[in-house]
Amino acid sequence: MQPKRDASGAPRRSDAQRNRERILEVALAELTRDADAPLSRIARKAGVGQGTFYRNFPSREALVLEVYRHEMQQVADGADELLRAYDPERALRAWMDRLARFAMTKAGLADALRQATSAPGAPEKPAPTPVTEAAGRLLRANEQAGTIRPGVSADDFLLAIAGLWQVGPHEEGHARATRLLDLVMDGLRSGAPGRPVLG
Repeated sequence: MQPKRDASGAPRRSDAQRNRERILEVALAELTRDADAPLSRIARKAGVGQGTFYRNFPSREALVLEVYRHEMQQVADGADELLRAYDPERALRAWMDRLARFAMTKAGLADALRQATSAPGAPEKPAPTPVTEAAGRLLRANEQAGTIRPGVSADDFLLAIAGLWQVGPHEEGHARATRLLDLVMDGLRSGAPGRPVLG
């Protein structure tokens, strides 16, 4: 595994890496609860000084964007973990549930991201490339196994489940997300070469 690197490209020391990861962990929790969470509170709860905090994240926008990228990468990495643990069909459905949990519980983070990218001259929202690529790997594995219809693109799949981002994190929302994902999964299975045609 390649060592983590700092902004200058030099390998990041292990204590500096731990500080950075702790800041991201606390920032995720705080921003999920409150999109306007003060940076001073995040630094305090992460147990780092202001200098350490701003050395890692020189602005609120930089912090929010890095939290978003980090979370997207975590969701994407889950696809490979699930493919190693389960058959492709079960891995895809389990990953859809993970994506749903992310979408439903990160409303505050989504608000913070909108704030960070909406001001004039603000950086653009990062593209969800890792998630799109992870969805593509899951879809191709299922296509090769004959468990879903051929030719479904990752972009079409993510568009089909985009309603997840409109569902709240309450109990009824979880039930609705499950129904939505079951419908999408049924659609993917329809016409799969490995399934009998019902007449």
